[in-house]
Amino acid sequence: MNKYRHYYSFNRVLLLILDVTLIAFAFKISNLIRYGSLDLDHQYNVFFVMFALVWWIVSGFSNFVIRVDGLFSIDKKVANLLNVFILHALILATCIVVFNLEQLSRLLLLYTYLSTALLIGVSRMITQMVYRYFTNSGMAHTRYVIVGTGTAARALHQTMTNNDEIGSKFMGFFDDDVDVNSPYNSQVRGNIEDLKEYCLQHSIDEIYYTKPLNDKSQIDELTQFAEDNFVYLRIVPDFSAIVQKDVNMYFYHNIPMISVRNEPLELASNRVVKRIFDVVFSLTVILLVFPILFPIIALAIKLESKGPVFFKQLRPGKKNRLFVCYKFRTMRVNNNTELQATKNDPRITKVGAFMRKTNLDELPQFFNVLLGDMSVVGPRPNLVSQLDQYSKVISKYKVRHFVTPGITGYAQVSGYRGETKEVHLMEKRVEYDVMYMAKWSFMMDMKIIFLTVWNMIKGEKNAY
Repeated sequence: MNKYRHYYSFNRVLLLILDVTLIAFAFKISNLIRYGSLDLDHQYNVFFVMFALVWWIVSGFSNFVIRVDGLFSIDKKVANLLNVFILHALILATCIVVFNLEQLSRLLLLYTYLSTALLIGVSRMITQMVYRYFTNSGMAHTRYVIVGTGTAARALHQTMTNNDEIGSKFMGFFDDDVDVNSPYNSQVRGNIEDLKEYCLQHSIDEIYYTKPLNDKSQIDELTQFAEDNFVYLRIVPDFSAIVQKDVNMYFYHNIPMISVRNEPLELASNRVVKRIFDVVFSLTVILLVFPILFPIIALAIKLESKGPVFFKQLRPGKKNRLFVCYKFRTMRVNNNTELQATKNDPRITKVGAFMRKTNLDELPQFFNVLLGDMSVVGPRPNLVSQLDQYSKVISKYKVRHFVTPGITGYAQVSGYRGETKEVHLMEKRVEYDVMYMAKWSFMMDMKIIFLTVWNMIKGEKNAY
């Protein structure tokens, strides 16, 4: 809302200045614990500037981190604060390597991160409590009324009531056509004709108009009244007839737009976080794990059956763009590569069965991640033949291709992997893939990776 824009800008700057101050304090305390002195050496002064600058940049990506109002829930704020710390650590580690700062004390870095996390976390709790105290005081209340009693009016009332931390006080509904069975009847103060007098008598600050927008004369009349009496008129369009789920609404310059799917990865900042993690994680696996396992796996494949070590196949990726997907070969060379593997499939070698059971056959796909064709976590890239088959019978099948496919995914760790003999099994996969897109968070990716590793250790009955 425009009336809070300047407050949010001030709030943003204030919290970032507070963060940098706390980071400086954390450096001093950490240096005292590690070296017994509050005075930082030159290299640590330089590192402090780098540490604070990276935090300023990274935290600026997230509204959760630089806001203390009640428009976002506590669990989202905590989760996103953790995400920002992880992203900050990844970027800072890269800076340490690039600027050759390996001589920095690892113990000091640990102390600094722990104390920074503690100080910033506690500061957010304190500022949240101060904010709540202020907004719940009488002087902070903004009085508002809602025109209409329909779906949009009820949704607005419930949302503002549940998030009454911006100091707003609801004064009542106004409508000409009130449902006699409505549970809000006791809160209706009159019809729209009574609205003007009520606003003047009770010093109303805001009017929320939730009725259909086809009565231009009524809107113009209320607009003129609001301007003449220093009342804010806010129009809340009712899209319930055409939109039946959570949506994202944003502005392109001054043009309002609605995205009919709630997809966190539509935000550039989230895509940046996910891509940075993909690059760092895949490079770690390629440099540390792949050189150790590759010779062993390659030798085992060659000893059991003739053919190449790697298996390459075209798979549909983001927006159905085909890419070459790499795997370790788990089958004997055959001409039925578009045929899905089945239980006790005679094409699968003994080495291949073990690799499928432990997901080791997917190891080369980290090169696909590095190339940008895949992500560490995302919907699994199915066969081209499956795309043609299931997109005709499963309505949301193509929706899963709005995001980059992954080495592992939410459906796989939820028990939906392996052969899909029946359509309903693929429908469940698609359901979990779409659910992943709607609920994505960095911590959700971490959970899926952990469950994937756990399943690799214990083995999966559907992995064949």
